[in-house]
Amino acid sequence: MKLTKQIAVDLMAAMKNQEKEKLDALRALKTAFILAKAETGADDLTDDNELKIVQKLIKQRRESAAEYEANGRNDLAAKESAEADVLSVYLPKQLTAEELQQAIQAIIAEVGATSIKDMGKVMGLASKQLAGTADGKAISEVVKKLLA
Repeated sequence: MKLTKQIAVDLMAAMKNQEKEKLDALRALKTAFILAKAETGADDLTDDNELKIVQKLIKQRRESAAEYEANGRNDLAAKESAEADVLSVYLPKQLTAEELQQAIQAIIAEVGATSIKDMGKVMGLASKQLAGTADGKAISEVVKKLLA
């Protein structure tokens, strides 16, 4: 089932079950999908675009939660974290640290990278191959560590 359809089904279930945090997160995701469709002028979003939108919303919520915690607003931080957890269900299985390192080592070997100067080549390929399964920040950190 396409992600947009799954979101619509889950949104209806959240309404029926009166799950406020899940409902808020899913409404925000549905709105982001609608806005992305309007910007591109396409009838449907590609699976890759849908994943990028989900990742973007999760990242926003995690950053907001950290900011709220830093300012002593634990109630708002908990809400943002809960919404991020709801949205993370729609991402593919995330790679563990070991799996990520192995995947990046394979990409480094494939590209033939030898120094930190080749980071751009490695990051370009890694970002495409690992999209949705690993955070861009985590990929960058592992690439830097392996090329240093």
